[in-house]
Amino acid sequence: MKTLIALLAVVTAAPAADYQLKASPTTVVWGYYWAGAKPALTIKSGDTVTVQTVGTSSPASLTRAGVKPADVQQQLKDIYEQVKRDPKDGGHILTGPIYVEGAEPGDVLEVRILKIDLAVPYASNGFSPQRGVLPATDFQRGQTKIIPLDKQRMVGKFADNIEIPLHPFFGSMGVAPDAAKGKANSGPPGEFAGNIDNKDMVAGTKLFIPVFAPGALFLVGDGHAGQGNGEADITAMETSLDGTFQFIVRKDMHLKGPRGETPTHWIAMGLDPDLNQALVNAVRDAIDFLVTEKHMTREDAYALCSVAVDFNVTQAVDGTKGVHGMIPKSIFK
Repeated sequence: MKTLIALLAVVTAAPAADYQLKASPTTVVWGYYWAGAKPALTIKSGDTVTVQTVGTSSPASLTRAGVKPADVQQQLKDIYEQVKRDPKDGGHILTGPIYVEGAEPGDVLEVRILKIDLAVPYASNGFSPQRGVLPATDFQRGQTKIIPLDKQRMVGKFADNIEIPLHPFFGSMGVAPDAAKGKANSGPPGEFAGNIDNKDMVAGTKLFIPVFAPGALFLVGDGHAGQGNGEADITAMETSLDGTFQFIVRKDMHLKGPRGETPTHWIAMGLDPDLNQALVNAVRDAIDFLVTEKHMTREDAYALCSVAVDFNVTQAVDGTKGVHGMIPKSIFK
């Protein structure tokens, strides 16, 4: 018995491992989250992975907009040349999936975003008249704009007289949906997270995602150098990012949808094709958090949402709209 206890102690105390996952034609999926996807990497709870991602813009569109061909990542060129995308799927190139041992349906995957690095010195913003929050009649033509990134000063040079502070984050981080639901297009976010486009999920924050398939099957991509809440024209400052993540399987948490945490706030999230309902869902998630984690009555939690929580439009352009509620930690003594 003593030997067994000692062995269990050694297993429990085993140090976490660090992995690298590069973007390549064999380590990405194009445009979907799916329980049937083949894992690109298998890890244990507590392990750390540095993941390379590529942007959403094609090599051809980047060069047409003024990026030198030599400055387009070779990984992006290889993926466009070798990976066949189903037109029914979304447009995001996602690195993974990462299979986390021990993650089972009903658990929560805690994703600690430890570090995010800019991989290229430019970002792009593009729109067409048919997409975005405005009707097609507002513009006769679209555009693709290249925004140089100053990695030393961490600003994007939008124009000679406009500099935008950079806050890199991944627009799409998620897990496989329930196998019975088949492939989920990477465009609309869902209970599995995915394309939530939440600009507050920067380095130093955590994303909590309910698990629906064995191993969770985490995917990440859609790198942004920065974004305004709403993402009005359908793209942000689209770029390629490298991210370092730690993955923790939480058996003690049970969520209906994604939730976030920053050093200063807890983030409730609401998603729905109707923006009004997305707000309702975000308020309900905030109430659930306050009741479960802060042991408040539902009535007091609802009141607190009104007097202290900011509910912001995450994005309104991906079919399913997003609203997130920023619950300040500072109000709790």
